[in-house]
Amino acid sequence: MREVRPGRPPQAWDRLKRNRIALAGLLIVAAVVLVAVLASWLSPYDPTEQFADGLSPEGRPLAPTGRFWLGTDLLGRDLLSRLLYGARVSLLIGIVANGTALAIGTVLGGLAGYFKGWAGSVFMRFTDMMMAFPALLLAIALSAILRPSLWIVALVIALVNWVWIARVVYSQMLALSAREFVEAARAIGVPTGRLLGRHLLPHLVPTLLVWGTLGISTTVLFEAALSFLGVGVRPPTPSWGGIINESQSYFLDAPWLVAAPGMAVLITSLAFNLVGDGLRDALDPQMRGR
Repeated sequence: MREVRPGRPPQAWDRLKRNRIALAGLLIVAAVVLVAVLASWLSPYDPTEQFADGLSPEGRPLAPTGRFWLGTDLLGRDLLSRLLYGARVSLLIGIVANGTALAIGTVLGGLAGYFKGWAGSVFMRFTDMMMAFPALLLAIALSAILRPSLWIVALVIALVNWVWIARVVYSQMLALSAREFVEAARAIGVPTGRLLGRHLLPHLVPTLLVWGTLGISTTVLFEAALSFLGVGVRPPTPSWGGIINESQSYFLDAPWLVAAPGMAVLITSLAFNLVGDGLRDALDPQMRGR
């Protein structure tokens, strides 16, 4: 029985190009990535520099001016510079944490789904136990145990999020391992490693691409929530959630301090969600409109 390969990438790209909403999200994602990469050149000032004239005579943050386009924060630092560098932090954590979660979930879920039996049962019970804990509370507990830093926050988010990916991969692998081409490959003695890597993994790539893109959106929100609660990236490293946390006491007097990073989180998360939905429709047309 011939193996049925997933759809060719050019066909998926043609379908994605016809999705204007997904293309808009892709353009926003590209802009955010460009801003993060070029933050050192685009930023007008050092994000940690405290200006002597960056506060009003009463010690309040300055409103947006020609010098400080988005105003200053409560320590007299340029808000625009901190937002640009915050994009770098959010995307780096999003990519590292989500990539780690994808790797863990794919390996564990794929092996459990392929071998089934007691291995699959133990895996499912373990994921059920992990999913029983509220994700945010578990992340806060891990952050409290470990000393928060950029890489520790990424690791904590990965350890919380891998279970969702693993369950999806487990379900996909259960269905794939029962296909005729898998049975035929086993019958002719194809090694397990080759069967998994060359014949089964390509069928998981569309699912992993979609979950990987959607997962970055979730991770950006997760990192912002942890930083807002004070257990994320430590100051003075700029983080969108950390900026909101630092500025919440000035919400009424200086609303731009909260609105600007809040809009950055919202737009970035929405853009990745739009791209993820577009990829889902492009890679699996049967899901369109569901």
